[in-house]
Amino acid sequence: MRFISLKLNTLRDLFIQELRDLYNAEEQLVDAVPKMAEAATSAELRHVFQEHARETKEHVARLDRIFNALGEDPSGETCAAMKGLISEGNDYIDAEGDPDCRDAGLISAAQKIEHYEIAGYGTARTLARRLGESDAATLLQDTLDEEGSADKKLTAVAEKAVNVSAARSAI
Repeated sequence: MRFISLKLNTLRDLFIQELRDLYNAEEQLVDAVPKMAEAATSAELRHVFQEHARETKEHVARLDRIFNALGEDPSGETCAAMKGLISEGNDYIDAEGDPDCRDAGLISAAQKIEHYEIAGYGTARTLARRLGESDAATLLQDTLDEEGSADKKLTAVAEKAVNVSAARSAI
C-alpha cells in the first residue's frame, strides 16, 4: 500500500520507481523460492529452484550496487504484484493430491513469477540505457539473462519430466 502519492516528473523518477519495485520483488523471492524448492517432489525441479534461490540473492546484490551508484535508497516500495504471484505459488505448496500435479502447479507459478521479472528487468534495462546509465544497464541485463535462463529450465523440467508424470496420474 502506498502512503504517499507517486510522482513521476522525469524518466529517472520512473527508473528509480521500477528499480524499487524489482528490489522488493526480489526480497520477497529470497524467502519464497526456497519454500518452493522444499515443496517440490521432483529432484530436478528442486534443483532448479535451489539454483535460482542462490541467483535471487545475487539479483538483490546487483540492485544494491545500482542503488549505491545512483545515490538512491532501495526501500519505499512494496511490489503488490509479486505478493499476489507468491500467494498463488503458496496455494500449490499447500495443495493436496498428486505430487506430480502439484509440481506442475509449482512450475506454473514460478514461470508467472519469471515472466513478471523478465518484463520488469527488460523495462528497467531499457530505461537505464536511455538515461545513459550503462553500468546499471549491464547489471540489469545480467539479471534479465538469468531470469530468462530460469524460465527455460522450468520449461525443460516441465516438458521432459513433471508434466509427463502428471499426465500419467490422470490415466
